[in-house]
Amino acid sequence: MATFPNPTLFPLVPNHRDTEPLASPPPKPNADLTGIARLAATSPLADAKRGTEYFVIPVRSILNRCTSERMPFTWTINPYRGCEFGCRYCYARYTHEYMELDAADFEKKIYAKANAGPIVSRDLAHAKVLGEHIAIGTATDPYQPAEREFGVTRQILERIVQYEGLSLSITTKSNQILRDLDLLRRIAERSSLTINITIVTIRTRLARLLELRAPRPDLRLDAVRKLREAGLRAGVFAMPVLPGITDSEKELDALAHAASDAGAQWFVGGTLHLMPSAAKQFLPFVDEKFPRLARRYHDWYGRAAYAPEAYRKEIEERVANVRRRYGLGARPSAPDREAATPQLSLPLCAAVCDNPTLATIPEPEAALAS
Repeated sequence: MATFPNPTLFPLVPNHRDTEPLASPPPKPNADLTGIARLAATSPLADAKRGTEYFVIPVRSILNRCTSERMPFTWTINPYRGCEFGCRYCYARYTHEYMELDAADFEKKIYAKANAGPIVSRDLAHAKVLGEHIAIGTATDPYQPAEREFGVTRQILERIVQYEGLSLSITTKSNQILRDLDLLRRIAERSSLTINITIVTIRTRLARLLELRAPRPDLRLDAVRKLREAGLRAGVFAMPVLPGITDSEKELDALAHAASDAGAQWFVGGTLHLMPSAAKQFLPFVDEKFPRLARRYHDWYGRAAYAPEAYRKEIEERVANVRRRYGLGARPSAPDREAATPQLSLPLCAAVCDNPTLATIPEPEAALAS
């Protein structure tokens, strides 16, 4: 499979080890493990780089139904389990717990889904997806470094391009998405496609502290610009807004201004949401790096996943103010042409602004179904 090396795309971090792919058989699983946990335990180690191990895991389905009424989409696609970007605040760490792995393994053990292309073709052929939105990248970044090695996201897009009348969104922190401009243009000609580039700050040093291996903010803004120049619908997800860290009027204004200059069509923001597995990683980080904020974070997130409602509403208003200032939309825009089915123009819901998790939290996935 072709790879797309670009040494400047992802920042290097101190290596724990760099090894050749291992051919040794996978370890025998604990007899008590079942379902996805047993599959994870028996998945062969495909490679190890940058202190991260990569595995290939068999799946029954790539397209997963979201059953929660709180979600503004019906289906999700996550090409990988885990994400090497290592964002300190990442809520999705809990998904590794389904595999009986520690939340800290979320960025250290990455599982590429095997045979993704044929499986997504089968899924799309059998599922009644017309008029229902498919969100790509809800519990993992589809363009994390593993994509250069395994190309699972591209395999999926190469099959999606064969269909017409779909409603799709892609959410990523990576400008590696530009590699697939050819496919994205072709998909947008036949289906409704929106692309969300997540940026929490334009300050490079702060971004590196918060998101260890994600591409720099300026590279992401450049991706927005090039996506727009290619005629694709794209905007910025300023999520999560971190209390006391990225929530000031000045900070949000600078980000919205940069998004506008890059041609973004929308600017969506929402406050930090911390599930217990994420809090276990993030709160010690705040204690160390932002000690003046530690008490507030422990008071707010020590017992609950959300900041107080009054604070959330304050941030809502602050985001709305900067959005109006730069003429940005409040949600992904409607297609430029009439949709093929009544719901193909489905926006990612005004509720995204009220609750930042709505655009990202996946459904609990059953064994072999993700």
